[in-house]
Amino acid sequence: MKNRSEIPMNKFLFLIILLLFPFFFVSCSKSDSESEYDGNWIERSDFEGVPRSDAVSFVVGNYGYIGTGYDGDDQLKDFWEYDVNRDTWMQKADLPANARNGAVAFATDQKGYVCTGYDGNQKLNDLWEFDPNTNVWVEKTSFPGSGRYGAISFSISNKGYIGSGYDGNYLKDFWEYDPSNDIWTQKVSIRGSKRRNAIGFALDGKGYVCTGVDNGSYESDFWEYDPLMDTWTEKRSISNATDEDFDNDYSSIVGINKVAFVIDGKAYLATGGTSTSVTVWEWDPTTDLWILKTDFEGTDRIEAVAFTISGRGFVATGRNSSYFFDDIWEFKPFDEYNEYD
Repeated sequence: MKNRSEIPMNKFLFLIILLLFPFFFVSCSKSDSESEYDGNWIERSDFEGVPRSDAVSFVVGNYGYIGTGYDGDDQLKDFWEYDVNRDTWMQKADLPANARNGAVAFATDQKGYVCTGYDGNQKLNDLWEFDPNTNVWVEKTSFPGSGRYGAISFSISNKGYIGSGYDGNYLKDFWEYDPSNDIWTQKVSIRGSKRRNAIGFALDGKGYVCTGVDNGSYESDFWEYDPLMDTWTEKRSISNATDEDFDNDYSSIVGINKVAFVIDGKAYLATGGTSTSVTVWEWDPTTDLWILKTDFEGTDRIEAVAFTISGRGFVATGRNSSYFFDDIWEFKPFDEYNEYD
């Protein structure tokens, strides 16, 4: 006869599993919250303007500036200054021109510039200079290329560069602006594909252009511009273009409406993509290789802005299919991931 004090084996195993389940659940939750990549995102004080996408940003000294854009109903022309040391915002003078989105911006050591864009009716080519010391905008010589939106821009040695975009056709022309003489000079066109909504950034005296779309395809070519030689040099493709392992995941680099910023000699691409994305890539110019970093910890988005102040990189604003955003995040590329900051 079976001893009634004994527990059948199947019931015994069930009790063991039941007792261990909480520990198993905690273990799984912890591993799911950790990142296998380096880098940590920290949310900073919200941008104080209305939520928006497709704005512009530039940096003068220790201050970042965000302005223009689209809020879902209207084009905008307000401008805001970000004090990185105090993590605070202050409204500055509005751009004294047509409200717009899809413009570009660049900066010298002392002034910021906004050019091109779309005002809801026409594609623009006007150029405006902002002096942070006087909080005054001055109109300068218009961009001599066609009015456009979705172009790229960057600054090298206190000169501004603008290229590509869309004026009714996809473009690849490239122009240099000299603020000291208020003169534009056409340079050698961007090599490779025409494109709009691509990425442009400057690093160690060179300019770089990648991503974007043309002819219904997301572009995977990547180009370096030397302003001294006025030449373009092709870098490794940002797609899985070889039989080697290093580029197996590169297909997630391509897309549109991404943002780029530079920290300590390396470039970072975030947000945007073939849809909305949180993937973050780091590019090392010494190896011409990309590696994955911790995902952007804000909501996935496109048409954000990014800037670097005193070696600190920031991503702000943007939109996805449901929302326009006014948050700002700082990326620490060498810190360990911490989901609670």
